[in-house]
Amino acid sequence: MPDTPLLDTVKVPADLRGLTTPQLKQLADELRAEVIDAVSVTGGHLGSALGVVELTVALHHVFETPKDILIWDVGHQCYPHKILTGRRDRIRTLRQGGGLSGFTKRSESDYDPFGAAHASTSISAGLGFAMANKMQDRPGRGIAVIGDGAMSAGMAYEAMNNAEQAGNRLVVILNDNDMSIAPPVGGMSAYLAKQVSGGTYRNLRRFGKSVAQHFPRPFRDAARKAEEYTRGMVTGGTFFEELGFYYVGPIDGHDMEALLPVLKNAAAITDRPVLVHVVTQKGKGYAPAESSADKYHGVAKFDVISGKQSKPVSNAPSYTKVFGTELIKRAERDPSIVAVTAAMPSGTGLDLFGQAFPERTFDVGIAEQHAVTFCAGLAADGMKPVCAIYSTFLQRGYDQVVHDVAIQSLPVRFAMDRAGLVGADGSTHAGSFDIGYMGALPGMVLMAAADEAELAAMIATSLEIDDRPSAFRYPRGDGVGVEIPELAAPLEIGKGRIVREGTTVAILSLGTRLQESLKAAETLAARGVSTTVADARFAKPLDQEMILRLAREHEVLITVEEGAIGGFGGFVLQMLAEKGALDGGLKIRTLHLPDIFQDQDDPKKQYDEAKLNAPDIVDTVLAALRHNSAGVEEARA
Repeated sequence: MPDTPLLDTVKVPADLRGLTTPQLKQLADELRAEVIDAVSVTGGHLGSALGVVELTVALHHVFETPKDILIWDVGHQCYPHKILTGRRDRIRTLRQGGGLSGFTKRSESDYDPFGAAHASTSISAGLGFAMANKMQDRPGRGIAVIGDGAMSAGMAYEAMNNAEQAGNRLVVILNDNDMSIAPPVGGMSAYLAKQVSGGTYRNLRRFGKSVAQHFPRPFRDAARKAEEYTRGMVTGGTFFEELGFYYVGPIDGHDMEALLPVLKNAAAITDRPVLVHVVTQKGKGYAPAESSADKYHGVAKFDVISGKQSKPVSNAPSYTKVFGTELIKRAERDPSIVAVTAAMPSGTGLDLFGQAFPERTFDVGIAEQHAVTFCAGLAADGMKPVCAIYSTFLQRGYDQVVHDVAIQSLPVRFAMDRAGLVGADGSTHAGSFDIGYMGALPGMVLMAAADEAELAAMIATSLEIDDRPSAFRYPRGDGVGVEIPELAAPLEIGKGRIVREGTTVAILSLGTRLQESLKAAETLAARGVSTTVADARFAKPLDQEMILRLAREHEVLITVEEGAIGGFGGFVLQMLAEKGALDGGLKIRTLHLPDIFQDQDDPKKQYDEAKLNAPDIVDTVLAALRHNSAGVEEARA
């Protein structure tokens, strides 16, 4: 545990408001040490958290949180914030089962006024809070901290375009930690930012404006543009000014002596929203993070001294790596294949593809809507785009999937990573709904891989489909260790496979629950219950012939999927009802994710909670048989 005498005295933000600037600098140093030590135990988003230590201290010092509403865009940089807002005693439960969320969460604290885990929502939400306070005549600002990456999303600009109505109730902090839109230049930059945010300069501006009103229009416009562009050359703020913001910056986000007066000046501006441009460094103050290519964006547990991460070694490749590797194989043979992602090249495995084919790889930033429609344009003109976006992030581009891809029957291939539950990232990142929302679309071919060999085959299948969209889903984590062919053959569209033949019970699995289904079948066989196991492969179109045979020849039919209610099981039930297969007494049960948003935990425990592991499948089968058959208790014994 680090030595933190000053931090030990801070239980809530009010405790740091009386501290001097040197004390705040010391507090920031201690806070950084505490964050490093805590994340070494839990794993998590370290680099982004280290980058905002000084900014977090300064914001809580200058503004009166929680009366002033502080919103962290995305939220993965909120660990210092959590430590300062009464949760230090639980910080080493971060991202663990029953512990603190890795993101802001309304149910956790009054200091988390808005939950976030997806990017670019903070300005819209902050504007909502600001206007609500303004309309109810209550004190309090909306303060949105948003990164330069999140500013690439259209939603951020939509919010800023409407922000002027909030007046001085809205403060936006642009945390520029990568792109460096306008890099600061030492002490002069800090001095200039302080000056343009200060009262003297603003009074001079107002005086100048009042004088200029008496000038002829051409002179008025020239004076306005001269002031604006002069300041724009220093600060880069012309664009934000046009949106109605008072722009201040750029300022060094790690220089407390520069940061504090600028934030205080920003808080004193009374005529319009303010945008403070703060330049920070991801991983700041921890050498292994600073020297790492990803700045320790997301880390496993690690040794504080060396920075070495303790990652488990697997004999099987991750599904993500399989996707990237297989796509490279295909692209070597087909120059029309291109790959598109939305700010997640390494998360989707496209970093590998980008190294092999940089000219055929497009990272569009946090812009899922654009990614989908960009792919639609590529497909319409003869290319073979593969749109690799996490299931949970593709939700943001769903309107475009419907209107720009599906209605036009364009052959865009959707690679949906992080299907099912995802462990420590919790409900915000779980791929729960894609089976339902993609399967609802006419013409969509929707596949789910049971293992890494099937994933390779599904990639091949999607690239062969040239008259409609297709999608394949696969989970986070490692495969099961099956051999992958040198070049996988495409699957027959809408055809599943029987993996194990039985007579009494049929388990119909979609996706990687197949391994648990096979374990369940072994347990049932040991108890005298003969069990068929089928791998659906396709959620759309369904293998009607195979499923109808399973329904006809078995007493019980169980569907299993890693998706929400209303997905694969719903599709199967509807088809069976339409075909009259439910009229003869078939006992059918659908196993799916529970109708709740599950909190973070170890993935196995999450699936235990969801009742989707082998013992749960066995219990479901036996309950169905007990309800309807004599002698099952004997078989179970």
